[in-house]
Amino acid sequence: MKKLLVVLSLALGISAAAVAQPRAIGVRGSYGAEISYQHSLGSNFLEADLGWWDGGLAVNGVYDIIVASPQWTAGTWNVYCGPGAGLAIGDGVVIGVGAQIGLEYTFGSIPLQLSLDMRPNVLTITSGGLDFISGLWPAFGIRYAF
Repeated sequence: MKKLLVVLSLALGISAAAVAQPRAIGVRGSYGAEISYQHSLGSNFLEADLGWWDGGLAVNGVYDIIVASPQWTAGTWNVYCGPGAGLAIGDGVVIGVGAQIGLEYTFGSIPLQLSLDMRPNVLTITSGGLDFISGLWPAFGIRYAF
């Protein structure tokens, strides 16, 4: 129970720290399902996700750097990558350090954002020891931009 409170406190703290616009909230799905929140930090953004993973709760945070933003449509395209970390609590505790790389499109006429990304972990620490390079599956996100 104590571990669950720590994860929920982290997620609430990250959400409460968000005070500037633009933002986006929605879902991100891959191996597990997550509630996803993005918060703009100048030209880059912070993404915080709280989700169900492998029979337990997981919280992930990523600082994404926008590396390209082509403007050849009515909406906005972003190509991004950045470092991140995560904590999962289920049958055991898993701590991961990794990165995220992805592509997102925010429609110009409606407040909808679609994304496709991958969040590989370079180092994962579990009760069984260390694991290198895990989490190599793509994820699809859909968010309401506000």
